[in-house]
Order: sequence, then C-alpha cells, then structure tokens
Amino acid sequence: MTVLAGLVVLYFGSAGRDPGEDGRVSNGVIALALVAALLVWNLTKPGGSAAK
Repeated sequence: MTVLAGLVVLYFGSAGRDPGEDGRVSNGVIALALVAALLVWNLTKPGGSAAK
C-alpha cells in the first residue's frame, strides 16, 4: 500500500506535462511521493500492543 501511494503521486505528478517537455520528474514531486508513502506507512503500520 505504501509503494502504491508513492507510485500514484509520481504518476499524477508527471502525467500533465506538455509534449515538448522532457519526461523527467521534478524533485518536488519525488519529495511529495516520499511524504505520501511515509504517511500511508505510518497510518497502516501494525500496532505495538499485540498479544504475546
């Protein structure tokens, strides 16, 4: 789920480009994808209070 969130941000961050632009992704989009992936990981990680 974390990887998917990062890939979605990268996809939509690079999809709306003009045809004349190169296909590179900007540093801001990469940083946003990393933040989104970390947020999803933090919200979906297992809790530490599991029964032992």
